[in-house]
Order: sequence, then structure tokens, then C-alpha cells
Amino acid sequence: MSPLDAEDSKLVTLARSAKARTKSSAGAAVRDSDGRTYVAAPVELPSLRLSALQVAVAMAVSSGALGLEVAVIVGDDSDDDGVAALHDLAPGAPVHRELA
Repeated sequence: MSPLDAEDSKLVTLARSAKARTKSSAGAAVRDSDGRTYVAAPVELPSLRLSALQVAVAMAVSSGALGLEVAVIVGDDSDDDGVAALHDLAPGAPVHRELA
């Protein structure tokens, strides 16, 4: 994988902070086509389970994002459903993964 640019590196930092703040196994961040970022950790409730990336994508959509540019997943999260959701809005958007 090629080195990340400065803007994508910021997403890594934000995803790491979500993971650390919530003491979760993963964190995720996405940037929408307007440059706004959405950062999330997994939701693990008895009645609702969402990956960090699913939450970040849902936050973007519920905030009115019409497209996404890139996603970052930090930690132990294979998250095929979150990637599918990301690609619903942006079929070619890259997903950067970092094990932590």
C-alpha cells in the first residue's frame, strides 16, 4: 500500500482516538465529498451490533453526505458489511486498514 497523504493520515489519527477513547477493538473514520469527517467505534448492544465503519457511514448519511471519498479502519475489524455500505455511496472509495 502506498503512503497516506496528510488528510488520510488525519483520519487514521481520528480512528485511533475513537478506538482508544471507547476501549474498543476498532475505530473508523470516513471523509465525505465535502471534506467533513465522521469518526466512530463499534456499537455492541444486546439488540444492536454495528461495526465502527458501519456507524461512521451511517453518521455521514444521516448528516446528508451525498458521497464519500475514503475510509480508514483501525484495529481488529474485517467489516465486510461496512465496506459494502461505504461502496453504496462511493463504489471506488479506498479503504485503508491498520491493525492495532
